[in-house]
Amino acid sequence: MHDTTTLLIEVGALLLALGIIGRLGRRIGLSPIPLYLLAGLAFGQGGILPLSASEEFIAVGAEIGVVLLLVMLGLEYSASELVSNLRRSAPAGLLDGIFNAVPGAAFALLLGWGPVAALTLAGITWVSSSGVIAKVLSDLGRLGNRETPTILSILVIEDLAMALYLPILTAVLAGVGLAGGALTIVIAVGTVLLVLVAAIRFGHAISAVFSVRDPEALLLGVFGLTLLVAGVAGRLQVSAAVGAFLVGIALSGPVAHQATELLAPLRDLFAAVFFVFFGLSTNPSDMPPVLLPALALAVVTIVTKVLTGYLSARRAGIGMPGRWRAGLALSPRGEFSVVIAGLAVSAGIEPRLAPLATAYVLITVVTGPMLARVTDTRWFKRRVRSRLVTSLAPATQAPAGAPDSVPVQAHE
Repeated sequence: MHDTTTLLIEVGALLLALGIIGRLGRRIGLSPIPLYLLAGLAFGQGGILPLSASEEFIAVGAEIGVVLLLVMLGLEYSASELVSNLRRSAPAGLLDGIFNAVPGAAFALLLGWGPVAALTLAGITWVSSSGVIAKVLSDLGRLGNRETPTILSILVIEDLAMALYLPILTAVLAGVGLAGGALTIVIAVGTVLLVLVAAIRFGHAISAVFSVRDPEALLLGVFGLTLLVAGVAGRLQVSAAVGAFLVGIALSGPVAHQATELLAPLRDLFAAVFFVFFGLSTNPSDMPPVLLPALALAVVTIVTKVLTGYLSARRAGIGMPGRWRAGLALSPRGEFSVVIAGLAVSAGIEPRLAPLATAYVLITVVTGPMLARVTDTRWFKRRVRSRLVTSLAPATQAPAGAPDSVPVQAHE
């Protein structure tokens, strides 16, 4: 009874604190993710007020949080949308992977952490935060902008890449042999392809099992199916997060829409617990030595993300302001980066990786939304306007003796 009451007190106090700091973050226009990470640092080992009785409960809640984050991402896209986006945006996705994964891998090798840590850090620096970026685009009223489909396509490519990357990383971290690792990859790829084919051909039949007229049954059914598939995926050496993502893809139509609304509060609750748990696993005293490396890595990979979005938007025919908006919007890292770092921490490959990843995510998730607002400043608009006028000036001047030419107009 004593342990139970202590657990209730600790969990209740933690959730109350998260609710307060989350509201504070939204009031000042800041994503709550860095605040949740800071709360985890404060309540973890070496923090201000360490938690003892609720650590195991929070660990289970963190696992559920990862599963819900991924199933909600899957619910946002149908299988056909994923396939079409993959075909259309494959060059941008390839560019994104090269520009942003290579710096992370090179950084780990320069620090002497070895190839396994290099593979891990490559994923951490590669993938952007879909949740933070979607929130920023919504807050800034840019969901209808011309560059937004380019941004979303890159995020979809990253989500698909993570469906293959996570099983590979899990196998490598587990230290399985070459044959075992190859088998894990084959199972992962086969599972992804099988679910995509089943979702395209039989998606309506799968969704028909659930009814939107009974919200309670729908919530229990989808939540239960997600946990079940995630657990089975984990047993098959495929990431549980990938299994949840595939469940979201398989559901479509009104069922997917209703499930999104019903699962959103649960997702927010357990996702907050997940970010707190990652902070709990990091000792604050380990962070000062890695702050400068994390800052250097953040600067480099923010630049590469901006370059990725800029070039992808230019390839899509977007004007100069839209190219910068696309690049700056992609800079925050968050959910997947923390998931990847969490896998590495569980495997115990490099003790400095967890504090570095925490500091890195904090830096990018705080500066990312701020950088996204730069394109709305008067200074930026004046600079872009002056550059457009300069670049268009020769084209608008008619050669001597020639009829007046039609001025070229810039399109955003």
